[in-house]
Amino acid sequence: MRYHNITKDDMLNGTGLRVVLWVSGCTHGCPGCQNPITWDINDGLIFDASAKEELFAELRKDYIEGITLSGGDPLHPANRSEIGALVEEIHATFPGKNIWIYTGFNWDDIHTLSFLPFVDVIVDGRFQIELLDSQLHWRGSSNQNVIDVKESLSHNKLTILQST
Repeated sequence: MRYHNITKDDMLNGTGLRVVLWVSGCTHGCPGCQNPITWDINDGLIFDASAKEELFAELRKDYIEGITLSGGDPLHPANRSEIGALVEEIHATFPGKNIWIYTGFNWDDIHTLSFLPFVDVIVDGRFQIELLDSQLHWRGSSNQNVIDVKESLSHNKLTILQST
């Protein structure tokens, strides 16, 4: 897996103060995407032990509420195995931190991924510039959902966390 950046002390991509890992690789090609530089799966830096330690050092801080995985698309098929392992390790190592994932895939296409029980929130769906709404929390366009993953999985029904 490759990545472009680790953002520290982020307040825009989920609740509270967070660390964000911006992974490489996206096939959606959404017009108006905020990060087209992250689309190429072969671009960016290799996510190695040093990068993971940088991420974990941020997560050790008491004031960091959690981590957000964005990009690109963390759920690009070429990223899923490493993202799954990373999610499981973060959940085991930092059980009090929440995990958010931004993806262009829809819930119906990803809800069976084996590591989803360790994720707290998924923002799903492709960004659609014609549905851009600056008043929305945690999403760019009104077609996207902010999904409570644990509730959705336990009730086998999509549960929206934030609908405005």
